[in-house]
Amino acid sequence: MKKGKVISGLLAVSLLTSTPWAVLAESPKWQNVNVNEEKDGSLFNSENYDFMKFSKIGGKLAEIDQQSNRVKVEVKGTSSDGHPLYVVTIADPTTQGKFGKIQALRKRMFKNPGKAQDWIKANPDFKVPIMINGSIHGTEFVGTDAVMQLIERFATQNDAETKKILANNILIFNVVQNPDGRVDATRFNGEGIDLNRDFITQSQPETRETVELLKEWNPMVFLDTHGYVKNYGPNLQGLIEPCTPPHNPNYEYDLYNKWAYAQAEAMEAEIMEDKASFEGNLYQTMNGSYIPQRDDAAGWDDYPPIFTPMYAMYHGAYGHTLEAPTNDEDGVRWMYNAIMGSLKYATENKEAMITDQIEIFKRGINFDHPTHQDGHFPNAYILPVDEKDPTVTQKAVNHLINNDIEVVQASKAFTAGGKSYGKGTYIVKMDQAKAGLANTMLWDGEDISNDTPAMYDISAWSLPELWGFEANPVHEAVNITASKVNQVAGQGSIAGKGPFLIPNSSVKAVNLVNTLLQQGVTVKRDEESGNFYAVAAANQVSAAVKESGLQIGTAAVPKSAQAIDSLKVAILKDGGMGKVQSHSGTKLALKRLGFDVTEVTPVEVADNGLNGYDVFVYSGTESLISTNLSAANKEFGFQNAGQYDTFKANVSSFVNGGGKYIAVGAGASRATKTLGLTDDTINSGGSNSNGIVQVNYEGTGVTAGYGKNDLGFVYRPVSYTGTENDKVLASFGDGDFFLAGHWADSGRSTVLDPQEASGQAVIVKEQDKDVTLIGLEAGFRDHTDYLFRLLSNAIFTK
Repeated sequence: MKKGKVISGLLAVSLLTSTPWAVLAESPKWQNVNVNEEKDGSLFNSENYDFMKFSKIGGKLAEIDQQSNRVKVEVKGTSSDGHPLYVVTIADPTTQGKFGKIQALRKRMFKNPGKAQDWIKANPDFKVPIMINGSIHGTEFVGTDAVMQLIERFATQNDAETKKILANNILIFNVVQNPDGRVDATRFNGEGIDLNRDFITQSQPETRETVELLKEWNPMVFLDTHGYVKNYGPNLQGLIEPCTPPHNPNYEYDLYNKWAYAQAEAMEAEIMEDKASFEGNLYQTMNGSYIPQRDDAAGWDDYPPIFTPMYAMYHGAYGHTLEAPTNDEDGVRWMYNAIMGSLKYATENKEAMITDQIEIFKRGINFDHPTHQDGHFPNAYILPVDEKDPTVTQKAVNHLINNDIEVVQASKAFTAGGKSYGKGTYIVKMDQAKAGLANTMLWDGEDISNDTPAMYDISAWSLPELWGFEANPVHEAVNITASKVNQVAGQGSIAGKGPFLIPNSSVKAVNLVNTLLQQGVTVKRDEESGNFYAVAAANQVSAAVKESGLQIGTAAVPKSAQAIDSLKVAILKDGGMGKVQSHSGTKLALKRLGFDVTEVTPVEVADNGLNGYDVFVYSGTESLISTNLSAANKEFGFQNAGQYDTFKANVSSFVNGGGKYIAVGAGASRATKTLGLTDDTINSGGSNSNGIVQVNYEGTGVTAGYGKNDLGFVYRPVSYTGTENDKVLASFGDGDFFLAGHWADSGRSTVLDPQEASGQAVIVKEQDKDVTLIGLEAGFRDHTDYLFRLLSNAIFTK
């Protein structure tokens, strides 16, 4: 629920009238917390304690701010639900007014890193930025509580250790990275997104705020506070990274690991030195903390850049996830001690650590990566632009720039890598400071199925392949006349008198179609190509076209094209089953496509049916329709067995009445079988399997705009057999169709392995009812833009 109140006048005044340098950032509007809606704990936690509620944090920060001349309190934006994102910066008072100079000096690391290293040697009193991220998962309360204790200490205390740390460091606290989750006692934010999976996509305001902080400071150390991990090893309580293999090959991992491992052991030592202060037996008998790299071989990797510390590592930070053992005051103490251990270690080793951080940028600028094979990093990536629909490439360019990656644009036509490119083509040259981040965003990825038995999360995420733009690696010098790009602000245009062809080419194109439908414009769709035709005068559609960024012209409407309607879509809401909202990525994809989307819970469908909706989307776990739920999951599903019966009857009635049903993914496909809407055999891969696959699409109707040897994405892969009553719309490629990620042979007959899936159906439509099963993850975490049109195609296909 959105909170409708404004922030209290007392807090606003106290922040604005504090010490001269403790001023708010540019006045974002936020909504105050209704304290009656704040949860006291989470059913997903085995322990709960009296943690600091989010509604109390702003007032406490204002109180601390009034007591100290070391503190800068800012609101750097708002969360998905409109809550303030507090950032507190603490430094020795002599540093006041010099933050801009310090940040400017750090930016010089990206231009002349050698001189920056020399300057460090000559100026040992240089202040090092260290960033601590509070409670990115809302139910992991101890992180923010420890952060608040540390803020109070460093703002007000004068012991020798505090003064020494402040003499050498600037401390940046992202106090509550997920206010929505803290208020609602959920893992994710108000949109249902796990923010610690969003750092390659950056779909959420909370993620983008953290990215801006990382770019602003380029911290030497980045600590991300989590919970709850215990007994991963004999009497090893809590977890401190660095990680097990595989390590992403785009890191300069030798420079990171040179300091990260020793820093982890320093954090562990600080915890153990305070062992007598813990109250619980778990802590009193602990032998240390679990450090994955030291204590394990696989299963807790740092491979994907979706996690906050891993993303920070591409900005040169020594990034660590810290997982407290328990959700109680002992857990807060563990976290506090771990952070203190890191601060002490960084203070003692700052000159050598920052020198090696700068070395990462030097390697990038010099195109010198001594631990990488020749050819791993191309000399450049070339990003050509579709003149009619440049929107996908423009989104990519802006994303790269927003991540501190330099992009240039060709001033005239040129040739590179044996291909010709026109004026206006974008180029990412790889002799730049953050080349590792550029490459991890733009490369195709790799198949690591045989490299490790298990992965923690996704193993492939290629922006070109999953966003749908071209990024061609070139392994030769690219010397062209080009200008630096600071931001792309594309504007669409319209030519002719109509009707107007809108190609089925991108998310923006489909969004334009839905905008016009909602404005009452007649739009027809050709099922063969999937293209759209706006039957209207230019002045009726020009404003929407300009906003879309597409270049639209007049075209004849095919005789087979049929008028389409503005449709109301319901999506089955997973409120937090298994600590995730698995429907949220698909929901956001549908919203970005421009559809009118409403979340409906299983109980709401059981009680009210689906009257008033044209489309019902199931994109989530089959457990949503289970009648045997745990206490933690009970609130998200049926409250009694009778509700399942009415749910099934209402969905069947909806489909039999001409409603459109779409299932996305393995869980939804199995649920569809349970509901009796398909007689297909649902073959599911392991939950640890995911990646980019080669797919043969039929190319019309539901798969219009896609072709043979095209791309898809799977997460817990699924295929369909026994499809005699279906129309098969897409199949996995034959042979070695798995292109990048991790999908190993399981050795179990009940689990779908890649060699079994080869050539099998992955998108099917029932012949006798409007039921479509999409085995690809078409809306995965709002990341797979290229596949979003499978959803719009399925909705619009008659």
